[in-house]
This record gives sequence, C-alpha cells and structure tokens, in this order.
Amino acid sequence: MPLTDTEIRKSKPGEKPYRLSDANSLFLWVTPAGGKLWRWAYEFEGREKLMSLGKYPIVTLSETRERRDEARKLLSNGLDPMAKRKQAKTEERTQTEGSFKSIASLWLDHWAEGKSPRHVEYTRRRMEMDILPVLGARPVAEIEAPELVAMTKAIEDRGAGES
Repeated sequence: MPLTDTEIRKSKPGEKPYRLSDANSLFLWVTPAGGKLWRWAYEFEGREKLMSLGKYPIVTLSETRERRDEARKLLSNGLDPMAKRKQAKTEERTQTEGSFKSIASLWLDHWAEGKSPRHVEYTRRRMEMDILPVLGARPVAEIEAPELVAMTKAIEDRGAGES
C-alpha cells in the first residue's frame, strides 16, 4: 500500500533504522537520529543498487515519486540512473570550473606574485571590463579564435589599443 504524507509525518525514530515502503521499490529510510531519507532500490545489469532521492520534508512524497519515475524511464531505456546523474554533475562541475572566469582568476592569482599591487589591480580591472563580460561564463574549450579577434577589435575601436 502506498505511503501517505500523514504516515511519514507520524513516523518516529527507533533504536535501529527502518524503512517505510511505498510502491515500486521506493521507501523512506528513518534513522535513529530522526532523519528521513528517500531511497529507491533497483537492479541494473544483474546488480542491486540503491539510489538516494532526497531528504524529507525538503523533498516531498510527490516529488520523490516523480524522481523515481524519471529514473525508471532511464532504466527502461537501458541506462543506469545513478551513472546518468553522476555524469550530469560532472558536466556541470566541468562547465563551472572550466569557465574562462575561473581559469582567468587562477592565472591572475599565480601571475600576481612579485608584481606591484598597482599593476595587478590595473590588469584585474582591464580583465573585468574588457574580457570577462564577453568570455567569463564560457567554458574555455568552447572559445574560438574569431571570438577573440572580435573582442580585441572592440577594445581597439574603443581607443584602448595598448590594453
């Protein structure tokens, strides 16, 4: 029988962790410390796996069921839902950490050693005004030469050819 929100709210921690089962291998794991964690058990390539779907009440019962159903669709297409989620997180982190802005910041911090504070600040301002608005959010791997040429032409047209 499927869980109800009332049953979930009334569940109390015990001496040992226990589960409250819902439909299609979805369950709520209730810990002795009082935590209520959504889990979904599934099988992929002959191995049993357990996927975390969030913490109650942050993730509601209906949201959890939606997440489980999305994961079941992936599974029915022959994809491991946890591997897919891990891949998405890795891509997101790569996009963020590999952005021009983050790499430029690392470069500037390294380059600044031994330079005068005035020169470092001048270079930082130039970068913030001329380069980061154009390229800052872009992943470095996606930046192409024509974009760099267009950016430098815009700086020259402004009369700041020395920069």
